[in-house]
Amino acid sequence: MKTTFGRRTRILAATTATAGLVLVAGCSSDDDGGSGTKTAAGGVELVKAGRLTTCTHLPYPPFQSEIDGKVQGFDVSLIDLVAEDLGVQQDIVDQPFENFKTGGSLNAGQCDLAAAGMTITEERKKNVDFSDPYFEATQAVLADKDSGIASFADLKGKKVGAQAQTTGEDYARSQGLDPVSFDSSDAVLNGLRTGQVDAVIIDYPVVQGWLKDKANADAFEVAEQINTGEQYGFTVKKGNTELLAAINKAIADAKADGTYKEIYEKWIGPYEESAASPSASAS
Repeated sequence: MKTTFGRRTRILAATTATAGLVLVAGCSSDDDGGSGTKTAAGGVELVKAGRLTTCTHLPYPPFQSEIDGKVQGFDVSLIDLVAEDLGVQQDIVDQPFENFKTGGSLNAGQCDLAAAGMTITEERKKNVDFSDPYFEATQAVLADKDSGIASFADLKGKKVGAQAQTTGEDYARSQGLDPVSFDSSDAVLNGLRTGQVDAVIIDYPVVQGWLKDKANADAFEVAEQINTGEQYGFTVKKGNTELLAAINKAIADAKADGTYKEIYEKWIGPYEESAASPSASAS
């Protein structure tokens, strides 16, 4: 157990030290970073020597957002574990969600993997390879406390907001709604604050993060949580079996040695065993 504690202490400290390296979308695949080789431990080939380059879309708290000038969050901490196992550091590239959801950024060599609170779906599996599930997610309806909205059923005839290109938006459309699309989770919340929409549908952990702010908690409430059977996974370029194995090992080790629980409690809240369920990914 002493060894486990040491690993947790190192990685949680490293989150703020290494993941603060935010890059723009034009990451060069031929920059070796002065480290010489692009082959990391386990034969994993990297786009940039000495770095595990992660594509994400900011902000998406509590999974990834810029805090005090550094990119931090639940996903960032988990991928730091992968980087540690490979003997490299994590760099983060901020891109539109569509760029890596379709596999474009991975295929272009702009990043090694994508980590963005991304739901595993059969459609997305056509373009990328997913890791084992690392998070069980639900959707939430968030509304003004004075709106009279008490459930998803009450959204009929209302203006509903959702983040573009997400399963929350997909779910709203599948239920006959015509949601207003926003580019980021911050824009979704701002739309609710400014009255552009009456309610929003978005991943519940994101809502949990918002409600930690007293002003948000005083103004808004969760009308309903919706279990859509969603699970998050990290993605790699199709066929990148070495990196995928390294990611899956890091996830499994973190769940086994208590690191996952510590990271969960740091970024999400009270730990629930179901959040780390190893069940098969949702279709």
